[in-house]
Amino acid sequence: MTIDAPRAGAAHRPGTAALAAAIGARFERLPLCRWHVTVRLVIGAVTFFEAFDQLLIAYALPQLRAAWHLGTGQTTALMTVGSVGMLAGALLSGRLADRYGRVRVIAVCIGVSSLCNLALTLCTSPAPFMAARFLQGLAIGGEVPVAATFIAEITRTHQRGRFVLLYELVFPAGLTAGALLAAWLVPLLGWRWMFGLAAIPGVLCLVIARYVPESPRWLADHGRHEQALATMAAIEEKVERITGEPLPDPAPSAPPAPQPTGRDADGGGLEDGRGGPGGGGGGLRELLSGRYRRRTLVVGVLWFTGYFVNYGITSWLPTIYGTRFGLDLSTALGYSTVTSCAGLVGCLAVALTVDRAGRRRTVMGCLGGSAVALLLLGLFSGGSATGVLAWTSLASVFLFGANICLYLYTPELFPTRMRALGSSVGGAMNRVGVILGPIVVGAVYADGADGALGTVFVTLAAVALVGALTAVGAEETSGRRLEDLAP
Repeated sequence: MTIDAPRAGAAHRPGTAALAAAIGARFERLPLCRWHVTVRLVIGAVTFFEAFDQLLIAYALPQLRAAWHLGTGQTTALMTVGSVGMLAGALLSGRLADRYGRVRVIAVCIGVSSLCNLALTLCTSPAPFMAARFLQGLAIGGEVPVAATFIAEITRTHQRGRFVLLYELVFPAGLTAGALLAAWLVPLLGWRWMFGLAAIPGVLCLVIARYVPESPRWLADHGRHEQALATMAAIEEKVERITGEPLPDPAPSAPPAPQPTGRDADGGGLEDGRGGPGGGGGGLRELLSGRYRRRTLVVGVLWFTGYFVNYGITSWLPTIYGTRFGLDLSTALGYSTVTSCAGLVGCLAVALTVDRAGRRRTVMGCLGGSAVALLLLGLFSGGSATGVLAWTSLASVFLFGANICLYLYTPELFPTRMRALGSSVGGAMNRVGVILGPIVVGAVYADGADGALGTVFVTLAAVALVGALTAVGAEETSGRRLEDLAP
């Protein structure tokens, strides 16, 4: 069966469910070794440079405004067109990855992003620059959720949280590296050199083709049985060669029991989430049917609220420090950097504890903790820059921790046939929050009048509380196999 054959036939070919369950059991017996780390590093490098590319526009913008005599509207458009592209890319890539494969989509995304960087170096006016940035946004927004999906599919249940989240740390690391390099390079050589150097990681396409196999789970789900078995056997051979020991026998596995046809209590598709009698094709209809409807809605709210609050804070902090407290630009940026670094501490803490604490409890506790910190800031501590620094840093520890956990949690909730699509819906809600958070904060803060700052933080606290309460109804996935979680 070819790669672009209709999904429904492949998903329900006799033996596909049994093979998928067997491959899941074979992954469970693989000890964590250099093969896992190598694949994680290669995919992580792609994600690192996509994060790097995302931030470069902020450092190019001052020179672009001067060179092209941009007004406020054009400047805003240059800044936001990439985010619009990332929103579209997140929605598009999940469907493509579920249909054509995870690795192929990841490789295409890094290639497109690098080509766009080359195109940006040649731009002499805003229109082509915006077109290239939109295309690059498609690639960046598309790669991140698909990469998270792939990493989840090659990881065994034991300590899956730690393995996946230590990988996810590369994204905030890429943002930090981009900020440091751009701050040095742009004043020295100019913005064109910055985008030119950012195109070099496109060679990772070749590295991916050499070192990263397609997900055997995806191959089995598409009815490509022989290729799935051959890929799984090659992975096992490499692991045995690295560890120097034979692998234990896989635990007995059984495919999920057939589910009754018909409609569930809510009137939406099959109880097993396949969207209709005879099974569905893993599209949006199935994502919003049966057991998966609630999961999709819950994670959508969690992604939106977490990133709404996060970007509502970080995008406006330098301005608040300057207009409300009269700090010079260098000090304001320094204070904001401290808050971002505090968030990295939260990411690391969650990565090391999420397997013991559980996904649901981690997200609920982190969003709840950020709500408390922001509420106390809005009510009592908004009168000084140091108070804002201390409480927003504490809130960022919680927010970054909750948001990075979602990259682990979301792929666990959906079956292989639509795992990337489910993850990409989360990525799209992420971008909606990123876009709307700063807009709402700007509208509330207005001209920085007395009382406005407290209202800003109380508003953000309320949104974080909505996320925490939503997490109460989330399903726990810690310690459970992917095939058991989402048949």
